[in-house]
Amino acid sequence: MIRVGSIVIRVDDLERQTAFWSAALGYVRRESEYESDDFVLLRPPDGVGPNVSLDRVRSTLQIPPRIHLDLYAEDQAAEVERLKALGATEVHWDKRPPDADYVILADPEGNRFCVIDITR
Repeated sequence: MIRVGSIVIRVDDLERQTAFWSAALGYVRRESEYESDDFVLLRPPDGVGPNVSLDRVRSTLQIPPRIHLDLYAEDQAAEVERLKALGATEVHWDKRPPDADYVILADPEGNRFCVIDITR
């Protein structure tokens, strides 16, 4: 049996993205003798759930992305505002239904993710 161990996000500014995703998810940086100047692994503090790895590799941002994160929230509006205060931006999409249970955001480098209202 296999499971998702880590979701890897390609980034340009490793420290800025580490700060954003650590604060956004409440994840902590895993210190390791294998840590390098171009890769950081963030993990849930309790060890439950997948890691998020940040890999400094120059790449072209694809819009729409081929894959993105869905982050579940009980208080979607508060989480969207908190993430925007951390540096995320809201992405407006003409095809988003008016009653959608998600808000599309982008991290400081434009990597898109959704905040899903799980109370609906």
